[in-house]
Amino acid sequence: MKTLLTNGIIVTAVDTYRADLLIEDEQIALIGPNLGNLIEADKVIDASGKYIMPGGIDVHTHLAMPFGGTVSCDNFYTGHRGAAFGGTTCHVDFAIQTKGESLTHAVEDWQQNRANGNAVIDYSFHVAITDLNDKTMAEIGTLPELGVTTIKLFLAYKNVLQVDDTTLFQAFQQAGENGVLTMIHAENGDVIDILIQKALASGNTSPLWHALTRPPEAEAEATNRAIRLASMADAPVYIVHLSECGALDALVQAKARGEMAYAETCTQYLFRTKDDLDKPDFEGAKYVCSPPLREPEDSEALWQALSTGELSVLSTDHCPFNFAEQKVLGKDDFSKIPNGCPGIEDRLMAFYEHGVNSGRISLNRFVELNATNPAKFMGMYPQKGTIAIGSDADIVIWDPEAKHTISAATHHMNIDYNLYEGMEVRGKPEKVYSRGRLLVDGDDFLGEKGSGRFVKRSQAILL
Repeated sequence: MKTLLTNGIIVTAVDTYRADLLIEDEQIALIGPNLGNLIEADKVIDASGKYIMPGGIDVHTHLAMPFGGTVSCDNFYTGHRGAAFGGTTCHVDFAIQTKGESLTHAVEDWQQNRANGNAVIDYSFHVAITDLNDKTMAEIGTLPELGVTTIKLFLAYKNVLQVDDTTLFQAFQQAGENGVLTMIHAENGDVIDILIQKALASGNTSPLWHALTRPPEAEAEATNRAIRLASMADAPVYIVHLSECGALDALVQAKARGEMAYAETCTQYLFRTKDDLDKPDFEGAKYVCSPPLREPEDSEALWQALSTGELSVLSTDHCPFNFAEQKVLGKDDFSKIPNGCPGIEDRLMAFYEHGVNSGRISLNRFVELNATNPAKFMGMYPQKGTIAIGSDADIVIWDPEAKHTISAATHHMNIDYNLYEGMEVRGKPEKVYSRGRLLVDGDDFLGEKGSGRFVKRSQAILL
C-alpha cells in the first residue's frame, strides 16, 4: 500500500523544508515536491500547515516491571497505546536479569512474557544487570549477537542492585571492548542506605523524606565516579536520568576533557520539584522517583543543558504505579513507595509547549533530542530517528496549533493520575505511523496487539 503525505513541512534534526513524502513497504520511499503529480497512491493525506517529523524514541522505560512487591501498571499494550498517542513510535525497555540467571535469559524473558502478542510500536531492550559474576561478565560480549548493545548498572539500591567499584570497572572494560554502551544509575547507595535508616528510626516516614535521604551530593559523587572509572577503562558511559546541577557539572567537565561521557534527563525533572513530594494527604507519593525531584534551579540548569548540547537525550523513565492501589504501599514508610512516574504519553507535548513554543528549544533540536540522538545512541540510526529515504516510516504528523489539556481523564496510559495534570499545551500529534501503519488518527487508536517488532540494534553512534 502506498500512502502519500502532501503539503507538509518536514522537520529533521538539521533541516526544515516543505515537501511531499511517499510511504511504501513500511519505509519512506520518496521525498520531493509535488509527488502527487507523479505518483498514484492508495491514500493521500493533506498535511498542510502540519509538521512531518520522525516518531519519538523513548530510550528509558519500565513496562510490566516488578518492583517492591508490585508491578508497574502499564504493560506492552497499554504503554504502547499511550506512547503512540503522544507521538512516540519506538522505545527501549529494561530487561532485568534475575539473580542466578543469564543475561540472555533476561532478554528472552522480557520478549516472551511481556512483549510478544502485546507490542504495538517497535521496541528493543537494554539488559539491567543484577548479578554480575565471572560468567555474566563474559556474557556481556555476546549481547550484540542478540541485537542488544546497551547494559545498565546501578550504583544505588544497596544489597539489591548496587555494584562495587571493582565490578563496575571490570564491566566498563568488558563492555568497551565489545562495542556495548554502559548506562549508569548514578547515586551513592551506601550513603543513601544510611540516611534512609536514620530517617525511619527518627519517625520520618512521609514522601518528602524520599528526597531528603537521596541528596543531590549523592548523585553528583556517583556521577563523577562513574565517569572517571569509565575513562580509566577507555569506555563510553551514558548517565541515565541526570537530575541536578552537581552531576551536570561532572558531565560538563568530562566533556571538556574529551571523555566519552553522555547523559539524558527526563521530563519530570524539567517540570516538577521536591516541593511536590510535600503535598498533603500522601499526594506527594505520586512524585516519588529515583533520583528524586530536585530544586527549581536544577530544572533551569537542565533546560539550559538540553538547549546547548551538554545533555544529549530527553527520556521519561516511564515506570507508572497507580496511586490508589500501589503508591499506598508506602503509606507508613516512604522507602516502600514504589519508585516511578508516568510520562511516556506526555513527553513530546509537554516539551514542545515549554521548549519550542517558549523559545527555549528550536524545532530541529526538539527532533534531535527526542528522536535522532536516541536513535544514534541506541544503534538504530538511520533506520529510525529521521525522515530519509529508506528509513522506517515511523512518522508523526504534528499539528502545531492543536490545543490540548493533559489530564488523567483523557490520557491513554493505564494509570489513575497524571504527573502534568491540567497542563495546557499547543501542539500535538494528529496522525502517528509506525512502519507505515496508521496507529493514531485524531482521537482514534488503530493499533493492533502484536504488530510491534523487536529492533536489533547496532553499536552506538557516539556524538
